[in-house]
Amino acid sequence: SMFPWARFRQTKAAVKLHTMIDLRGSIPVFMSITDGSVHDVNVLDQIVFESGSIYVMDRGYVDFARLYRIHQAGAFFVTRAKSNMAFYVSESRPVDKAIGLRCDQSAGLKTTKSKRDYPEKLRRIRFVDLETGKSLVFITNHFGLPAIMIARIYKSRWHIELFFKWIKQNLRIKAFYGTSVNAVKTQIWIAICVYLMVACLNKIHGFGENLSRILQVLSVNVFQKTPIHQLFMDYCTNFDEPQLPNQLTFNEFLTGQ
Repeated sequence: SMFPWARFRQTKAAVKLHTMIDLRGSIPVFMSITDGSVHDVNVLDQIVFESGSIYVMDRGYVDFARLYRIHQAGAFFVTRAKSNMAFYVSESRPVDKAIGLRCDQSAGLKTTKSKRDYPEKLRRIRFVDLETGKSLVFITNHFGLPAIMIARIYKSRWHIELFFKWIKQNLRIKAFYGTSVNAVKTQIWIAICVYLMVACLNKIHGFGENLSRILQVLSVNVFQKTPIHQLFMDYCTNFDEPQLPNQLTFNEFLTGQ
């Protein structure tokens, strides 16, 4: 194998870039690079959870002991329930089925281990996407928000998919120039630093431009001595190309669209 340190499968190597993004600005606030054999849920042990924050994750991160640590930190989580979750319902609240809600319940875990790992009540919400007909079951420790808001918060998790798509399309980390652990990690960290630089420039200077456009301008003027703001005064007003739907814009994340 060209990457013997990146254990994953017998004939395949892989690395994982575990990432947490602050949706208020589409800025990564936590990142960890591991080999492909490290399970996603283990990365929760490295995160310092902030009281009052809401952490959105897919069901691959469902581990009740770790979720309870989020709860004890005074923070909130929103995730999808696994299909085999054993629970009992202690309370049901009325829901508006016209907007896709099917149930809003207070629930407790049934199995001995689950009850030991998470002894408090959970909130269980079932929601049907009216466009696709897909049924989704969410669990959270946040009882104060409307049920439909919990569903919308979970939907925002897909912003991280857009983040990775942008990174792969614009910063060329699909192939690596070296095979050592340092070479691979260095290339990934450089890509992340470029993304942060572009995002911060857009925010600080208020360009209001697509991040791909800003990166394009910077790449063709990297050795110029023109002040940044003047550079974009000259270039960005000349862009007439339509914005592609899969491109990230900083303002989309600021407004939560």
